[in-house]
Amino acid sequence: MFLEISKANYISDYKIEVVFNNGEIFIIDLENELTGKVFLPLQDKNKFKNFTIPFNTIEWENGADFAPEYLYDLAKFQNQIASEPKIDY
Repeated sequence: MFLEISKANYISDYKIEVVFNNGEIFIIDLENELTGKVFLPLQDKNKFKNFTIPFNTIEWENGADFAPEYLYDLAKFQNQIASEPKIDY
């Protein structure tokens, strides 16, 4: 199965809730991913929150997008970090 984004909703800041075609749902924080010439305009939150899913991934008006596999791997990584137990020393 090819990984695709079925649905996406802007949450806040640079966070997007993403539904993948395998049924998994994640909130992805893209704040640290907005580097490089094509992504710089998206640091403006008003531009960031205006995206569509024309094919199989999120795309912004300026043509910027992320591969669905990249978003999935990032979501799994961020979810793993968020679910690790906090250790108090």
